[in-house]
Amino acid sequence: MPQWTIDPDAADLRLDKFLAGAARLGSRGKAVTALDRRKVFLNEREVTIADAGVRLAAGDVVRVWMDRPGSSKRRSAIGEERDLPIVYEDDTILVLNKPAGVLAVPLPPTRRRDARSVFEDLEAYLSRRGRRRPFVVHRIDRDTSGLVLFSKTAKTQKALKEQFKRHEPERVYLAVVYGHPTPASGTWRDYMVWDERALIQKETHPRDPKGKDAVCHYRVIEKFAGASLIEVELLTGRRNQIRLQARLRGHTLVGEQRYTYGPDSLRTIAFPRQALHAHRLTFRHPVDGRAMQFEVPLPQDMNALVARLRRIS
Repeated sequence: MPQWTIDPDAADLRLDKFLAGAARLGSRGKAVTALDRRKVFLNEREVTIADAGVRLAAGDVVRVWMDRPGSSKRRSAIGEERDLPIVYEDDTILVLNKPAGVLAVPLPPTRRRDARSVFEDLEAYLSRRGRRRPFVVHRIDRDTSGLVLFSKTAKTQKALKEQFKRHEPERVYLAVVYGHPTPASGTWRDYMVWDERALIQKETHPRDPKGKDAVCHYRVIEKFAGASLIEVELLTGRRNQIRLQARLRGHTLVGEQRYTYGPDSLRTIAFPRQALHAHRLTFRHPVDGRAMQFEVPLPQDMNALVARLRRIS
């Protein structure tokens, strides 16, 4: 993952011109493509083609995630055999280990920008086998990795969604956060409201008619210098819940770009996405009621992050 720190000689260059340099990507066309496909990060903030003209300052850090999942040129999914990360499949359900950088479900047409989603890959996979399209049960963020559940029928989708509404499934995440949560285990409880315009979750008060409670249990698994690996079990499943609840307590996720506040700008653990992984999922099978439990280990990038933090601690 190439990274460059801007020296005084390169200060005030446009971002796209800097990337196009012979010692970096080698051409303006490659620079524009990297920006358009969301591979470029400036000071750990994801930038896009709209930021091509940003002027760099001495000390800025530019990083290119060359092999970011979902950033390759999109081809038609129909007739294309992707390496779907299927953990489990039967006649009614599918469990996937979604890589970071890939959407769980497609964006609305106004926001799509040809972003890949495992839903569309799964749709093509089922179509080639003479099956109907998949049905979404729940989802995780684009840059969160881990377990996602889909159904093959509307009936089983409804049964599974009812389980999620009753907060019956066990959903356990692993995250790397700044600082050391105190106490080492406990419960986070907040009220949240989704801002439809800003597309972010916000803290609110219990009297807010649009507010919803957000509850999770956490425990510290391992402490590093300035950071911790934690396990979080969701009791409710609000969008971006862990990311906001961690930030509210001063333990912002390493790599977080949306839910940040003042002191976060001084934190310098390099990681190109929020360090969050959907590790374990338990639910009842919608047909026969048997207990289903799945667990996937940390992906390679988070394993490397943890190993790096261990070395410097």
